[in-house]
Amino acid sequence: QVQLVESGGGLVQAGGSLRLSCAASGRTFSVFAMGWFRQAPGKEREFVATINRGGGITYYADSVKGRFTISRDNAKNTMYLQMNSLKPEDTAVYYCAARGIGVSRNIAEYEYWGQGTQVTASS
Repeated sequence: QVQLVESGGGLVQAGGSLRLSCAASGRTFSVFAMGWFRQAPGKEREFVATINRGGGITYYADSVKGRFTISRDNAKNTMYLQMNSLKPEDTAVYYCAARGIGVSRNIAEYEYWGQGTQVTASS
């Protein structure tokens, strides 16, 4: 078992930046590949970014590539999502998730989820 808690969400003007954090507790953080997902009102939850156990492999959704950066600090049991040049369409609840083996864009392959943090980018 691993418990995940997101933080860092908020309200920002379009073009601004936010950094989300995902703090893990329970099992050893470094054994998990991690991901960020988001869900906008009335829409399905979608993939944003994923990172492998060591942090050397990352993948992004096309919609955030070049603007968002996923990273992790295994010594601090924490994963991050640096979000720059935010757009109104980035407005959503952002969730972090963990899975046991390898990076994945597939929401169904993640075993553990946080409660989410709201990000709002106003125009």
